[in-house]
Amino acid sequence: MNELIARDVVMVRAIETTDQKKEILSEDDRLYASRSARELAQWQASGKHAEVTGDDFLQQRSELLLKRLAERNPAFASFSKRRYGLQGLTWALPLLALVLGVALDRITDPHRVDLLSAPLLLILAWNFVVYIGLLISLVVPSRAPGWPKDGMVRRLSVGKLALPRKMPPVLSTALLSFMGEWAQLSARLTAARLNRTVHMSAALFSIGAVASLYARGLLAQYGAGWESTFLNASQVHGLLSFLFAPAMFVFNLQGFTLAEIEALRFPQTTAAEGGARWVHLYAATIFLFVVLPRLLLALAYNLRAAHFAKRFPLDLDHPYFRRLNDTIGVSTGGLLRVLPYSFTVDEVRHQGLVQVAVMAFGEQGRMMLRPSSAYGEDARELLREVDLTDPNVNITAVLFNITATPEKENHGAFLDYLVKSSPRGIAVLLDQSSYVERMGDHPDDRARLAERVALWQQFCHFHHTRATVVNLLNPGVHPLEAGLPLSTPQ
Repeated sequence: MNELIARDVVMVRAIETTDQKKEILSEDDRLYASRSARELAQWQASGKHAEVTGDDFLQQRSELLLKRLAERNPAFASFSKRRYGLQGLTWALPLLALVLGVALDRITDPHRVDLLSAPLLLILAWNFVVYIGLLISLVVPSRAPGWPKDGMVRRLSVGKLALPRKMPPVLSTALLSFMGEWAQLSARLTAARLNRTVHMSAALFSIGAVASLYARGLLAQYGAGWESTFLNASQVHGLLSFLFAPAMFVFNLQGFTLAEIEALRFPQTTAAEGGARWVHLYAATIFLFVVLPRLLLALAYNLRAAHFAKRFPLDLDHPYFRRLNDTIGVSTGGLLRVLPYSFTVDEVRHQGLVQVAVMAFGEQGRMMLRPSSAYGEDARELLREVDLTDPNVNITAVLFNITATPEKENHGAFLDYLVKSSPRGIAVLLDQSSYVERMGDHPDDRARLAERVALWQQFCHFHHTRATVVNLLNPGVHPLEAGLPLSTPQ
């Protein structure tokens, strides 16, 4: 699945997940899209003499639903065609760098090649610093955000968190959710493109500076020399010999002696005939140490970006996708691992959890119930035997009893540990069956239940998770229309 298809699929998932009451996409809309997409996917597969794939089905279905939404809401149609900042930056930043590189040489003496040219030496020094930083990041990886920053990646992935007016509130909420999720999913792709642009810009900046030297040399006679308050001729000779040695070796350029360096010191003399030699030395050195490495890095990041764009890393094991793919017979089921917290699950509620797994993954969904974690105990100790990276487990869900009052130091600490330790994120199940058993059908009772649900949902949101309300005595009361929402790993 490529980037554009994945973007449409993720957008539709966000809309369907948010639109639980089917205000903007009715049940008929969804059934029609699924049926038509299934027929199109089967028709395409028969033409290729291949089996139906979930990717084709999801692509066709998302296109049909997005087209229907665009027809109904012009504001959404404009949003769906939105261009992001990185598209313009990809060509604008390198072009600007080239222009600045050409202009950089204009601040120096137009008739003089300074052997200790500050602009050219700064170009070399800065690039050496960048290379050292890249090497350090490879040898000593860090969990802290480096380059590019998360905020920059998000901005370049989805642009401003602003939506067109005149859209239904549910649709606006869904699109905001999509933008946050897409920024996370496309972070590696955006970072690769940004790094490619930065390295290409650095190469063009240096090319511009060198090209300006040569262009100006066609119409003016360069004089070569140097001056320094703190360096003598011997030190300058040593510095330039070290700096230009690779270029002289690779391109077989003419060298220089200490006596020549001494003779070129300003204001004693100016060797007008020697300017071309130093232009060639600086140009060759910049090519070897700036242009060539930066172009190679840009190429590497371009290949990385192309790989991500062609094979976008979208997790199709998510319950939402499994449930949809089950309609065309390509689902392989999934395993829901449940971690009850201070909650003893009886036989009836155990069967309710099995039904939740079936709703999440389809008929082949399975459920694995872990022993209940004791209230107030350290999460690391309680879960020391639980492999949170087990590839056989599709979703790990924490089960809370909604009758309990959420506490930051207990329930919150338990959630925080799981969010940090689970690479694929976790789900939260709030069972209301005990609360509903004790309450009546009076409006005040229903209001208290709604307040309790809102309290838990706000608490879970604070701990970077999203809660799903279930009734384990009657699972059909809260059908999982779009699977279980997962937290974002921290």
